[in-house]
Amino acid sequence: MIDVYTWPTPNGHKVHIMLEEVGLPYTIHAVDIRSGEQFEQDFLEISPNNKIPAIVDRDGPGGRPLALFESGAILVYLANKTGQLRGGDDAACYDVMQWLMFQMGNIGPMCGQAFHFRNYAPEPIAYATDRYTNETRRLYGVMDKRLGRSDYLAGSYSIADIATFPWLHGAEKQGVNRAAFANVERWFNAISERPAVQRALEVLADKVQTALISDAAREILFGATQYQQR
Repeated sequence: MIDVYTWPTPNGHKVHIMLEEVGLPYTIHAVDIRSGEQFEQDFLEISPNNKIPAIVDRDGPGGRPLALFESGAILVYLANKTGQLRGGDDAACYDVMQWLMFQMGNIGPMCGQAFHFRNYAPEPIAYATDRYTNETRRLYGVMDKRLGRSDYLAGSYSIADIATFPWLHGAEKQGVNRAAFANVERWFNAISERPAVQRALEVLADKVQTALISDAAREILFGATQYQQR
């Protein structure tokens, strides 16, 4: 059994999708990042960077519990544990890894910043909005070119696609018209139709933020609270 400490964010959904795809049993523990539960000591013991998702595999290497944080590391661990969705031979595996790192180092940070400055900044900052929106659109173009030559980012469906897909749900709020990138749109729709993905997106769906966040939640997420030493 795998305990999953999570919230319905793109990084959280990566792990939900992976677990559904490989069929491992898991238990969800909601960590409400709007109310500051990510700063509680029990969670920090598992995820010292106070970010979701994190997991505890009760049957880790050698049969001992293993705690992991960082969504990319969790995906690699689960792929290795099950032998699924990591590519085949060495060359294919490295292809998966490079596109996974592309998501971790580019898609996540840049899409996240574009989303933040377009939707959460207390006042408009044109330089930041333009910088991150333009970089996000450029990255969509990189993916579109790749997906014009391949059904999936690393050839076959893999953890690289699982990592990237949830970040493209918010394309409009990132300032991107996803439909303008035909290959990305085809890829996105194909993944959306996977039963495991549909099940995963229902995890904590009742917690999805549909309205403007409160001032208290904004301070917890983006203010001084996150910088306090713990």
